[in-house]
Amino acid sequence: MTTVMQTEALSSPNKIAQQLQQNTALVSQLAERIREYAPHSVMIIGRGSSDHAGVFAKYLFEIEAGIPTFAAAPSVASVYGKRLQLQGTLVLLISQSGRSPDILAQAQMAKDAGALCIALVNDESAPIADIVDCLVPLKVGEERAVAATKSYLATLSALLQLVAHWQQDQQLIQALESLPQALHSAQQLAPQLTPESVEGVANLVVLGRGLGYAITKEIALKLKEVCGIHAEAFSSAEFLHGPVTLLEQSLHLLDVSVRDEAHSSHQEQIEELKRRGGQLVQLHQGSIVVHPRIAPLLVLQRFYLDVEQVALARGIDPDAPVGLKKVTQTL
Repeated sequence: MTTVMQTEALSSPNKIAQQLQQNTALVSQLAERIREYAPHSVMIIGRGSSDHAGVFAKYLFEIEAGIPTFAAAPSVASVYGKRLQLQGTLVLLISQSGRSPDILAQAQMAKDAGALCIALVNDESAPIADIVDCLVPLKVGEERAVAATKSYLATLSALLQLVAHWQQDQQLIQALESLPQALHSAQQLAPQLTPESVEGVANLVVLGRGLGYAITKEIALKLKEVCGIHAEAFSSAEFLHGPVTLLEQSLHLLDVSVRDEAHSSHQEQIEELKRRGGQLVQLHQGSIVVHPRIAPLLVLQRFYLDVEQVALARGIDPDAPVGLKKVTQTL
């Protein structure tokens, strides 16, 4: 059975290649504008997978640009009707549809409060385009599967391209040229999360560190959405501060292993969890050598293909998760 989710996940390398090429001039000009604006902080606005992309943005911007980055609470504007003091703040709105009322309300509030507002959106006709200072299109085409795959990966690649040009990091700019081929290579890796590895499992903890942790929330969400597995994301360091007691209940763990500066520390914590009886499945980039900032995307690429197969093995249609629809309207 070929699902829409699988087809869209497999299309990610080609879509991202087009995205990076077509957005180069736009992002280069936007990066210059950000440097002139010289933000003292970055606020990220998003829901669901878009909010999880914001976690990746937080680590990326703080590591590469040294700018404090935080997540917005959209209901502050849409429900409580309050305005924040955002002069000197770069506000980044992440939304596949650009249509959710709470996201639009927060965008308008941020704009009225004097922030520089940028939207990463797949639908270029979305009403959010009329609010923000600049719209960066994801360029992946219509995503029909309820579970986002290509749009999430394209959001991360857009964030990488933005920070690379903002910081004028030629090494990262060049590394992005190799990203589509690296994603193709990740698709060829042997399955890591297999139906057998989580047979009968109803609860999971997903562990990572740094930029590895930044993608654990997305992995946990897909396990819930697509497979009906209750999964929670933790920093591997944070998990040792209390939640580790859950290992007494034979808890299953997913080890998200990304080869970057946090890798050795993360592995030390994983070894400690093994000693305590943790049952682990490792998600990793295999032998593919890439710039450490793009490594998390390879792990996700392989995972998206694997989680679709786990759903099918459990008799679940990954294209029709129970109770979900593609665009969720919230206030």
